[in-house]
This record gives sequence, C-alpha cells and structure tokens, in this order.
Amino acid sequence: MVFIIDIFVLLVAILLIVIVMLQGSKDDINDAFNGSKSELFKNQKVRGVELFMQRTTAILACLFVALVIVAVVLHTTL
Repeated sequence: MVFIIDIFVLLVAILLIVIVMLQGSKDDINDAFNGSKSELFKNQKVRGVELFMQRTTAILACLFVALVIVAVVLHTTL
C-alpha cells in the first residue's frame, strides 16, 4: 500500500512538472531589461487551452500535496 502511494506521488509530480513546463510565459524578456510593463492586455480573460492548463495545474498541485501528506502519515505509522 505504501509503495503504491509513492508511485502515485511520483507520477503526479512528473505530470505537474510537464504541465508547468508546457505553459507559456506572459512576460517578455525585454521587460526585464528596460523596466517597462505593458498594461494593454492585463485584464484579458484566459480561455481555451490556457484555461485548461491553469485548472490542470491547480488540480495536480492540490492532488500532489494531498498525496504527500497521506504518504508521510503512512510512512510514519508503519
């Protein structure tokens, strides 16, 4: 039972890393050097694939935290 939870923690961690790596950055590298930040697209809603990626990231992060807590509890009781 303990090893199954460890495998799930590992799988969720890998999926979380992949999903975060696939997301595009909203910042431009030029903004880091010249100090300007465009406020033109600040209030746009996220739609489509970006919305799916954000929700998937949030769900995987919560699942990861819950699985790690369960794994720690199981490891300390055994």
